Amino acid sequence: MTKTISADLPVRPAQERLVALLDVRGVAALCDCSPRHVYRMVDAGRMPPPVRLGALVRWSRPTIEAWIADGCPNFRKGVAR
Repeated sequence: MTKTISADLPVRPAQERLVALLDVRGVAALCDCSPRHVYRMVDAGRMPPPVRLGALVRWSRPTIEAWIADGCPNFRKGVAR
């Protein structure tokens, strides 16, 4: 059986879609710090909060990259740097 896909719908490989969510090690690698430091920064409100999928904790790659491009500002207002 042949599967027909509409020409106007882009088809992306599964691996490309998986890269959109990063685990703590991926975020730590982007920030050049330890995974524990990532959790500390989240707890202190210094970086974007993670997305929780059941027991999984993931961060959106575009959100993290935009946060880094903006100079890593505090994510919560009123938090001392």
